[in-house]
Amino acid sequence: MSSPWLAILGINEDGALSPEAAGLLSRAALVMGGARHLALAAPHITGEAQAWPTPMIDALPGLLARRGTAVAVLASGDPLWFGIGSTLLRHVPVAETRIIPAPSTFALAAARLGWALQDVECLSCCGRPLAALLPHLHDGARLLVLSADAGTPVAVHALLAAQGFGGSTLHVLEALGGPRERVRRNPPLSGLDALNMLAVEVSGRGWPLTPLDDEAFEHDGQITKSEIRAMTLAALAPRPGALLWDVGAGSGSICIEWMRRHRACRAIAIEARPERAARVRRNANALGVPGLVVAEGTAPVALHGLPAPDAVFLGGGAHRDGVIDAAWTALRPGGRLVANAIAVATEAALFAAQARLGGTLSRIGVERLDQVGGMAAFRPAMTVTQWKVTRP
Repeated sequence: MSSPWLAILGINEDGALSPEAAGLLSRAALVMGGARHLALAAPHITGEAQAWPTPMIDALPGLLARRGTAVAVLASGDPLWFGIGSTLLRHVPVAETRIIPAPSTFALAAARLGWALQDVECLSCCGRPLAALLPHLHDGARLLVLSADAGTPVAVHALLAAQGFGGSTLHVLEALGGPRERVRRNPPLSGLDALNMLAVEVSGRGWPLTPLDDEAFEHDGQITKSEIRAMTLAALAPRPGALLWDVGAGSGSICIEWMRRHRACRAIAIEARPERAARVRRNANALGVPGLVVAEGTAPVALHGLPAPDAVFLGGGAHRDGVIDAAWTALRPGGRLVANAIAVATEAALFAAQARLGGTLSRIGVERLDQVGGMAAFRPAMTVTQWKVTRP
């Protein structure tokens, strides 16, 4: 079936619809949307009206069962910008839909504030962790953030203060486009309309784009130090959208830095020790990559069934039987495997793997200034042997 049967229509607080959208709505045998949307569009609805259940996803089987009859779905503003349209298109081919957006909430907010949208980060806290805002916090940044409810501005304000951005300006925009619209700068954060969004003018230093200091991570000593981390990331060569396996993740420093390189970078941390796996999760949340997946278990068994990686880092356990071969077999063509070794047994495993599979071996030495007695001297850290190989 390729003829459109599903209309996905944007509507805002003024209830305005284009003639085409109003016509599709009036011809629909079933109209689904939030209670607020259904009330706004009521003059145009002639068929059955159903409000979304909680959770909304529970309504999908019934909606899809109506394929071939005229169905309309109402959404706020642009249905494809943090909207239900994206979810529906994972189940319905676009050729079977007619999508008519209204001005997005982001567009309305930018118009009220006089902000150019191309210079703004558009984000959402609806069903997403607040920690996802952290990578976007830097001096001079402008953020537009969809709120989940009336409590979101309070939570964002607390997050900004805790991260050293307490001097930021917070605009709260309520019920945009309708009779209850209100736009205020640094208002009291009590008694807000549940339908609101935030505009943040960020003031504060933010994190560097280079690898973080070791002190940024909670760890028990099992961490790839910043200098080695920088060289390891360079060897792994992150690309947007690429998936990394960090095997023996320890504190998660490598996979967290990988995900910090680009918002589309993905990673799975594989860690055998539960206390370290929990620490990886805490670090990921604190450092702005809450989407990091943590798989608890010992390699190579823990690698079975995971999505195929574009890159693999072996930070621990490379000497165990089957770990290197399992990682190599899973790696996508053109993908890169990087392994670091300090222990003699692991170093020997890397020499043997390089002889079989090729690649390059390097030794990395770092010295840091320290006190020796009453004088300053450079103290060498343990030398790291690094193997880097690309799968043909």
